[in-house]
Amino acid sequence: MRIRTATDLGAFIRERRTKLGMDQAALAKKAGTSRKWLVEVEQGKPGAEIGLILRTLKSLEISIAVEADSPVETPSLGKAKAPDINSVLDSLKKRTVKKQI
Repeated sequence: MRIRTATDLGAFIRERRTKLGMDQAALAKKAGTSRKWLVEVEQGKPGAEIGLILRTLKSLEISIAVEADSPVETPSLGKAKAPDINSVLDSLKKRTVKKQI
């Protein structure tokens, strides 16, 4: 699921909480927040403290993976793409094997 707005995040948190069978009070207690704060977040309140959001997601057993929508353009390199870590590791392994021979 792509989350682009505070409203998207609030809807996601509400959906996950209900799937886990938790009410707002139970999640708020588990995350160390108030129920009022959780209600506001679920309604899409912008400006919620990121630390509390992360604690709430952790309480819902959610981890976050972040990715860029598009490559970053730099004057000297043009558009840069994220390196393929598997290719980098394979390249290093090949160098190590050649050095040992």
